[in-house]
Amino acid sequence: MPDWDAAQYLKFQEERTQPCRDLASRIAMDPAPATIADLGCGPGNSTEVIAARFPQAAVTGLDSSEDMIAMARMRHPDWNWLTEDIATFGERAGLIFSNAALQWLPDHEALLPRLLLQSKTLAVQMPANADAPTHRIASSLLPEVKAWRSHDAAFYYDVLAPHAARLDIWYTEYQHVLPNADAIVEWYKGSGLRPYLEALPDERAREAFLAEYRKQVREQHPARRDGKVILPFRRLFLVAQASQPAH
Repeated sequence: MPDWDAAQYLKFQEERTQPCRDLASRIAMDPAPATIADLGCGPGNSTEVIAARFPQAAVTGLDSSEDMIAMARMRHPDWNWLTEDIATFGERAGLIFSNAALQWLPDHEALLPRLLLQSKTLAVQMPANADAPTHRIASSLLPEVKAWRSHDAAFYYDVLAPHAARLDIWYTEYQHVLPNADAIVEWYKGSGLRPYLEALPDERAREAFLAEYRKQVREQHPARRDGKVILPFRRLFLVAQASQPAH
């Protein structure tokens, strides 16, 4: 598989951006942050949201994908974009923001406290639907692949509470209405299926995988009366204020 495909990802831009808006709306900082780092900024849709929330802040978007950063630069050529591995991000920022990115990284027990200690506030959203049919099907077809590395709310409470003056954690399950079950496959081709597709040796194997995956997704997501399908998508949110803010 090639690098992340920004155009594929943005096929569902509105649905992917709504959780970002919901996360940004829950961030209360007084004074407002002077600097913001958007980790895993993708094509810049999340950066647009957090920049609008705190318009006076200097915002930097970081992503490991050159294609994603190229799209972000095209959308906002005057903003600060960096092609970097967000797992090694070590700068301080008033707010560290991450929308649907940290689930790709391991060792959250060390990663999230470190990010909180580098900031005044850490705000994170991650998918929390590893038990959904869309993921169970992929895992049954390629059980050796480890996709998302996110945990439950109690885990994040335990690792962040010792370092937080305030910690809010919640779940939201979105009910995305899509044209048909094939659209669900297109959705996941832009995100959750990438580790599975990368593990396959060639395009022929990927097409065979997608054909079987599509068949089972259609079975699990029958059309409603109007022909459309509903994709439930559960997400975990957290906003943590550091007890000893970074300086």
